[in-house]
Amino acid sequence: MRLLLTSLAAALLAGCATSTPPLPPHILSTYVVLGEQGVPTARVITDAPACPTLEADGRALPMQVRAAPATIPLRPTASAPEDSKPSAFPVLTCEAPLPAGTRSATVAGVALPAPRMEARRIVVIGDTGCRLKKADHAWQPCNDPEQAPFADVSAAAARWQPDLVVHVGDYHYRENPCPDGNAGCAGSPWGYGWDAWREDFFRPAEPLLRAAPWVVVRGNHETCVRAGQGWWRFLDPRPLLQGRDCNAPADDATGDYSDPYAVPLGGDAQLLVLDTAATSWRGLKPGDTGYARYRDAYAKTDALSQRAAWNLLTNHQPILGFGAGLDKASQSYLQLGDLGLQQAFGAANPMLLPPRVQALLSGHVHLWEQVSFKTDHPSQFVTGFSGTLEDVVPLPDDVSAVQPAPGAVIHQFSAWQGGFGFMTMERTAADTWAIAVHDRHGVVRNRCSLQGRQSSCVLARVE
Repeated sequence: MRLLLTSLAAALLAGCATSTPPLPPHILSTYVVLGEQGVPTARVITDAPACPTLEADGRALPMQVRAAPATIPLRPTASAPEDSKPSAFPVLTCEAPLPAGTRSATVAGVALPAPRMEARRIVVIGDTGCRLKKADHAWQPCNDPEQAPFADVSAAAARWQPDLVVHVGDYHYRENPCPDGNAGCAGSPWGYGWDAWREDFFRPAEPLLRAAPWVVVRGNHETCVRAGQGWWRFLDPRPLLQGRDCNAPADDATGDYSDPYAVPLGGDAQLLVLDTAATSWRGLKPGDTGYARYRDAYAKTDALSQRAAWNLLTNHQPILGFGAGLDKASQSYLQLGDLGLQQAFGAANPMLLPPRVQALLSGHVHLWEQVSFKTDHPSQFVTGFSGTLEDVVPLPDDVSAVQPAPGAVIHQFSAWQGGFGFMTMERTAADTWAIAVHDRHGVVRNRCSLQGRQSSCVLARVE
């Protein structure tokens, strides 16, 4: 009954919410990303010839050019050359660090979300774009907000008034041109330039970008052979440097990997951000670039975890989650946790994650999922259900024998397939979080709790 009443209240709030004020001329997006140790950086994307001025607590601060307008020559991509094109970025990306303790900041009259000393209300989303992929014969109806609902998800999540937003990766999905005669995606931009990034992410995400600072996690759709150029120009919190900008294929071994970093959440807790975009579900072997880089990332993540008693780790590919797919004979099979990460991390620790990690926040599998274990593994949450085509091959009714990773024995499991939405986390004690699963309109569809490494939900399956 309480779940139902909360859901009805959320629906009423959704119906009376106001829209986000429009951006001024020449300002295409404003947002704040958090980087190492939670340092906030204000970003602006503009089609003006120069960067605007940032106002922080009444002080005028110049913004610097992060990326100048450019059209990048065509490079090898995940698609055939005839289905690819040069990436055009006819926009200026500007940035400036927000001074510590900033209470209010604006740019071109647009209010920026100031970071909180303690993040107690967190929105988690993932896999948000509209899928246009020739190789998969996937043509999501981007023109139908019912079937490509990220704008609704973003607006509903913004109304929840979070302190922090975590996107677990895969922002960009419009890779190939919509086929002639397909009304569902007719006229959609495609490729890896600004026009596709704007329609796939920045335009629908605007309410949520203006609601709270973001932690951005890199997905496999943001590797160098896909949308890595836009990832580095727009989202990654680190400096944009030649050689890791994904423009030259010879530099991909640099551009595809990044060191982990920590974002303090307050109260002796932190978020560990891990770039695993370039891992392979087929596995990694000693001697592979990824194997060495992810073993190194594990060691650095373990060291970072020592700074706080409680750690949430966020990366794109679930290490301890799973999904289901169909093989060439249309037979269902389980897609277990990412094998490449399990191999690289498992070489350092058979339990796969640093001991102080409480829970994992991931995406990649297009559903919502919660997994808790009898073994001493952290809970896994999967939030790949915020806009792209959903994975609807049914998971087994009985998952007690499923081991997403070797030795990981499931204790509690919950899932929602075929529904779009977002997850929220509210911290209620030092090691305890109240978790809710919301649909695209903000209506609560399930409630869960996380205490230590153990998690459980009211509903085993959301219908």
